[in-house]
Formats: sequence, structure tokens, C-alpha cells
Amino acid sequence: MSATLLPDYAGGGIVNLMQSIATACGAPQGLYPQQAQLPATLLARARHIVLLVIDGMGLRTLGRHTASPYLQQHVLGSLTSVFPSTTASAITTFMSGLAPAQHGLTGWHMHMDEIDQTLAILPLTPRQGPPTVAPADLPAQLFEHPPLFRGFDREAWVVAPQSIASSPFNAWHARGAQTVAYSTLPGLFACLSDGLLDNAQARYIYAYYPELDSQSHHFGSDSRQAKHVLAEFDQQLGECIRRLRGSNTWLLVTADHGFIDSPPRRVVELDDHPQLAGLLFRPLCGERRAAFCYVEAEQRPEFERYVRRRLGRSVHLYASSALINAGWFGPPPYHPRLAARVGDYTLVMKDNWTIKDWLPEEKRYTMLGVHGGISPWEMRVPLIAVHL
Repeated sequence: MSATLLPDYAGGGIVNLMQSIATACGAPQGLYPQQAQLPATLLARARHIVLLVIDGMGLRTLGRHTASPYLQQHVLGSLTSVFPSTTASAITTFMSGLAPAQHGLTGWHMHMDEIDQTLAILPLTPRQGPPTVAPADLPAQLFEHPPLFRGFDREAWVVAPQSIASSPFNAWHARGAQTVAYSTLPGLFACLSDGLLDNAQARYIYAYYPELDSQSHHFGSDSRQAKHVLAEFDQQLGECIRRLRGSNTWLLVTADHGFIDSPPRRVVELDDHPQLAGLLFRPLCGERRAAFCYVEAEQRPEFERYVRRRLGRSVHLYASSALINAGWFGPPPYHPRLAARVGDYTLVMKDNWTIKDWLPEEKRYTMLGVHGGISPWEMRVPLIAVHL
């Protein structure tokens, strides 16, 4: 598995789908071209627009899990994720309409200069040590992008699992929308039906479903557990399509990223490379498949030599500034702290390799299914569309 695929911000990516949706909902034209197959003029003809995001449903995953006839029947094409191809970056794109270059969220772990702590950015909890700022107070300090939904000319709903619906991250990004929480998969689809069949005004509904991602991380993307989750979702989707016939709704389904599987023998553990770990002045940030490294200037020649000589078969080494300039995170203008949030170097893992460091107080765990890199399996997601 040596092929690579970079994100498309020029018309074929999830950010372009969001541009089409936002423009259809009355927001002014933004930075990005619209998605060619679903332009705003087409979407705006419907009374309602629904975007269902299935976390982790890559195009390859959908193609291999054949017990999903409703999803497969309505595949319009495919999109690319953003870089890194991970939930923290891509879900922020779905909820802001911006690429990582603008919203500035670049992976699960991020060092935030504003508070001088490395956070898990979605729960807003520190990677080590006690929190210096309460999570509820962090969004206003760390997130500078404006709320997407306040620019819409129609009512907006954000439908999310009960476990995260009121989290500081979700609440901040859902400003301008009504937040609706669900606890089960049938509950998710009941929320959609309630929102579209009550003769209310025109609505945009964004709904997020995380279970496929969770099962794929634990058991692998081709596992029996992952296939069961997708089959259950497909069955509920089919029933939803039947209920919503005649409602004049565009029902769109896509994903934030895809998956690959990385067995333990393909993990580069920094415990096995103490010399390399000693050259870092912060723990790794980003993702297992795209790790950001912070290295003092005088240590950089030795860092580059070590990576090329010892990790050359598993790692592509890039200066992070080169990836910004090459447009991996999106086009300019750039978030003022983007460069600081991606460190000095980015380790982009080859094939199905990953890299991981562990801090002394962290509980260790294995993760078979992974994402964040630039393989087509991680980067390519389906675009499913049905006009009801």
C-alpha cells in the first residue's frame, strides 16, 4: 500500500460540500469552490437539507461492507477529507465550513501556545498535568473562527450523541443552531424525522454518528463489529428514506475520514528510540499517522539524520512549513497560529505504519484501526445523496 492522495480543496473535498451547503442556506460565498455535483443552486431547491456524517466510513470501507444496500444505491461519487484525515480536523470543517488552514485544528493532540499546554482538542483536556483552564472556558480562548450556522437563512439543528452534545467543543461550534441529543441509533433517525415532518420552516440538519469509528479503532476496519454497525445504520437509513418520501429533502451522507489497519508490528514506539525522543522538546502532537514534532533549532540536523537513517522505511519526513506552503492544510489565508500548531517537522507514515509516544502517567492501549494519513483508504470518503 504505497499510493497517496492529498486533500482536494478546489472542488472535490468535504470543504467544498460545506461551501455548497452554506451557500444554499443563505451564507455568503466563502473561500472555496462549491462541490461540482451538488452546487448550491441544486440544494437550495429543496425545503430541507440533511447532512449525516458517519465517522470513519471511508469509500473503501463502504465498498467492502456490502450489507449496506441503501448507502451503496445512492453513492453519487466521492470526496477527499482534509489533512490530517482525522475527526478533530474534519468534524471542525463540517461544523465551521473551513479547512484546517483557517480553523487551525490539526489533530487529536495539539500544543496550544495560548495556554502553554498540549490538549486532546475535542474533549479539551490536557495530555499531561492538571488543567490550567477549565474546558468550558477554553473555546473562547482557542477557537477564532465564526459560527457557521449564524449565517444561515434557515433554522439549523445539530444532532449529536448525548455523550458529547453539550460538551464545550460541540456547544461552541453549534452556536446559532438548536442542539438535539440522541442516545441510540433509532433515536438519531427519530430526531431526523421529527425535524423534517413537523411542518416547520425550512431546516438544515447536521447529524453525527461515531460508532463505526469506535468499533474500527478497537477491532479493525474490516472486523465483524464494524460491519455490524454499518449494516444497522443502513437498515435505519432505509426506513428513514421511506418515511421522508415527499418531504422535499436533500439527504446527504458522507464521512470525516476512512481507515487502515495497523498491527502492532507496524508501530514505531518512541520507547524504542530514546535518542530520537531526546531530540524533541515536546511530546508528539497530531496523530499516529501524521505526527508533529517540536525540535530546537540546534537539534534539527541530528533529528533529520536520525529519522532518515533509522526510520526511512516507515516515515516520510517533511518540514511542516513546506506542507503549509504546499496547501496540505488548505489554501490561504492561514490561521495566525497554524505554523505553531504543526511544529517544526511532520512525520507522515508510509504504508500502514504508525508512530506513538507514551507519557509516564498515560494508560497504554492498542489501536488496530487508524487514520490521519494520506493513503487513499484514509483520505477518500463517499458522497451519498438522495432527493426525497
